[in-house]
Amino acid sequence: MQALLRLSRGIDALNELVGKLVLWLVLAAVLISAGNAVIRKAFNVSSNAYLEIQWYLFAGVFMLGAGYTLLRNAHVRIDFVSQRLSRRSNAIIDILGLVLVLMPLAVLMIDLSWPLFMRAWISGEVSGNAGGLIRWPVLLLIPAGFALLLLQAVSELIKRIAFLRGALPEPFSVESEKSDAERPAELAAVAEAPQTQTHKPARDE
Repeated sequence: MQALLRLSRGIDALNELVGKLVLWLVLAAVLISAGNAVIRKAFNVSSNAYLEIQWYLFAGVFMLGAGYTLLRNAHVRIDFVSQRLSRRSNAIIDILGLVLVLMPLAVLMIDLSWPLFMRAWISGEVSGNAGGLIRWPVLLLIPAGFALLLLQAVSELIKRIAFLRGALPEPFSVESEKSDAERPAELAAVAEAPQTQTHKPARDE
């Protein structure tokens, strides 16, 4: 189990690094979008390449950041169910979801998208828009993103199993922040809790 936990930590470090690098793609997309808008308004000049590179950068953020999102426990959960279950029950549900849904889906998407990338790479496929970009870099993002997601799913599976076996105190690497769905439930629980503080009657002057 310790060898598997070392593997998990290595995968976590990889997706942590990729996630931090991907953040810079957001800045690049904003700068390119703003620059393109200024040039278009000021000089009435534009290019499809500027528009497509923004799409490529957005695709990079979305695809390459999927594994990082799973690592940070920031993906969507059904909060009103998960918050009422124990950590052990949530860990078992996570294991079933990882093994039965996420990992098979990631493998399928890698298998389907890799030939698309290879055809674009070999043929030098270019966008059909005038002045458009080559297609293979954005197509490569699909198998690369799902490969990172698959690796992170393996890491999360190891951590859940280790938690159930008592080798880890927590099933998650990072505890996600409270969601908008959880906050009203917590407030309602506080409101329903019995009041333990007693109020003394005011003394007559």
